[in-house]
Amino acid sequence: MHDIVDLLPLVMFVVLGLLLFSGYPVAFVLGGVALGFGLIGYYFDVFALIEFYNIVPRVWGTIAENLILTAVPMFVFMGTMLERSGVASDLLHCLQVLMRRVPGGLALAVTVMGTIMAATTGIIGASVVMITLMALPVMMRQTYNKELATGTIAASGTLGILIPPSIMLVIMADLLSISVGNLFVAAIFPGLVLSGLYFFYIYVLCHIKPEFAPPLPEDEGPSSSGELSRMVVRSFVPPVFLIVLVLGSIFAGWATPTEAAGVGAGGAILLAVFNRKLSWDVLREVSVRTALTGAMIFGIFIGATAFSYVFRSLGGDDIIEEVIFGLGFGSWGILFVLMATVFFLGFFFDWVEITLIVLPVFTPIVEALDFGGHVAQIDKVYWFAILVAVNLQTSFLTPPFGFALFYMKGVAPPEVKLINIYRGIIPFVGLQVIGLTVVVVFPEVALWLPRLLLD
Repeated sequence: MHDIVDLLPLVMFVVLGLLLFSGYPVAFVLGGVALGFGLIGYYFDVFALIEFYNIVPRVWGTIAENLILTAVPMFVFMGTMLERSGVASDLLHCLQVLMRRVPGGLALAVTVMGTIMAATTGIIGASVVMITLMALPVMMRQTYNKELATGTIAASGTLGILIPPSIMLVIMADLLSISVGNLFVAAIFPGLVLSGLYFFYIYVLCHIKPEFAPPLPEDEGPSSSGELSRMVVRSFVPPVFLIVLVLGSIFAGWATPTEAAGVGAGGAILLAVFNRKLSWDVLREVSVRTALTGAMIFGIFIGATAFSYVFRSLGGDDIIEEVIFGLGFGSWGILFVLMATVFFLGFFFDWVEITLIVLPVFTPIVEALDFGGHVAQIDKVYWFAILVAVNLQTSFLTPPFGFALFYMKGVAPPEVKLINIYRGIIPFVGLQVIGLTVVVVFPEVALWLPRLLLD
C-alpha cells in the first residue's frame, strides 16, 4: 500500500500525458486529473477533501486578482488587430524590395519581418498564419526551395514566444514571482541571437546554392528613390514606431508591462485607422478572437493551478527532486537533464502545459545547484527562465505536435506537403539548440542588459 501511495504523483503525471492526446480541452484535462487524483489520495488517506478548498484562494490570488496578467488579453488584442490592419503585409513587401539584391532576399525579409512582428505581437498562431499567407505563395511563385521557404517562415513566426512582449514571458514571470520588465529585457538579446543565426544560415545557404532562392525581378517595386522612400515611411516606420512605444516605455521605466500592453493595443488601433482598415466589423471580430483566446489561456491557468496543488500535496516535488539528484550527476549534468526533458516534452505538448506544470517543479532544483562563479545566485532564476524560454520555442516546431507546422499546413498552397514542412524545420531546430548552448555557456547574453538598466 505504501508503495502505491508513493507512486501516485508519477501515475498522475503519466495519466495527464495520455489524456492530453485525447483532444479534450487542456484546461478540463488538467482540472479533471487534479480532481480524480485528489479523490484517489483521499481514499488512501494522503489527501484531505478540505484541501480542494485551498485551490480556490490560489486561483483568486495568483490569477483573478493578478493585475500583471491583464497584459495578456491586451497583447492578444494588439497582435490580432495588427493582423487585420494590413501592417504585416505592407512590411513584408517593403523588406522584400529593400533586400532584392541580397542572396535569399525574400527569405531574409521574412526573417526580419518575423523578428519585427515578434516584437509587436507575441502571438505565435497569428504570426505563423499571417506570414504563411503573405510570403509562402510569393516564394512558390519565385520557385523557392520548399524546405527553405517553409522552415524560414515557421522559425521566424515562432520568435514571438521569446522576443518581448511575449505572453509566455508574462506567464513565466508570474509563476516565478520575478519582474516581468526585467525578464523582458533579459530575453531581447537571446531572441536576437536566434534571429541572427537564422539570418546567417539563410544568407550562407543561398550564397552557396542560389537556385534555392531566385531573386526578385528588377522591375518589381518602386521605380524611383522617391517612391521607395515613401514606401519605407508608410510600411516600415509604423511597426517600428509601435515597438518603440511598447518596449521603450517599459525599458525607460515610463510604464509597467501592463500599461505598455495598453499602449500597444491603442497603437494597433491607430495603425488600423492609418491603414483605413478599422471598422465596426473588424473591431468586433478582433474583440471576439481576443476574448476566446484569453478565455482559453486563463482556463488553462485554473486547471494547471489545481493540478499543481494536488501534485505537490501528493509529494510530487519530492519524488522528482529525489530522482534527479539520485542520478549522481553534478550541477551541469542535472541542468542538461532538465533542458533535455523540456526539449523532449516539446515534441508532444504545447508551451502552456510545459510552462505551467514543469517550471514550478524545476526552478527550486536549479536554485539548489552550484555553478561556481558561472552565474550569480541572484541571477540564476532569470537565467534559467531564459533557457527554458529558448528551449520552448522548439515546441512549436518539433513533430509530431509542432503547432506552428499545423498552422502553416492549414493555409499553405496545395503543392506544399507536410513532409516539406517537416524537412524544412530540421536545420532551424538545430540553430535553436545552438542558440540555447550560447546562452548556457555565456549567461551574460541574457543578463548584461538587465544589469545595465538596473544600475
